[in-house]
Amino acid sequence: MREVPMFDGLSFMVDERITVAAGRDGDLLVRTDPAEYDDLLRRGGEPAHMGNDRPMGRRWLTVPHDQLQSHGELAYWVKVGIDSRNASR
Repeated sequence: MREVPMFDGLSFMVDERITVAAGRDGDLLVRTDPAEYDDLLRRGGEPAHMGNDRPMGRRWLTVPHDQLQSHGELAYWVKVGIDSRNASR
């Protein structure tokens, strides 16, 4: 694992792939398994956007900082990002 500054925050790479990125505003960008995307939206994730409101697709979600107030919730979303490495591309 390594940390890399990007996306106006700090990204965490596992096996050279971004798993999550912490934004300066406290939100978390999370790599997802597209097959789990709808369930993760119901869990509190939001569609991720890049730049001028360009959607990033079903492989990425943003989790608002108010959804990350407990260690358990943060751990859940980090695990989602790590587990997405095993999803088909």
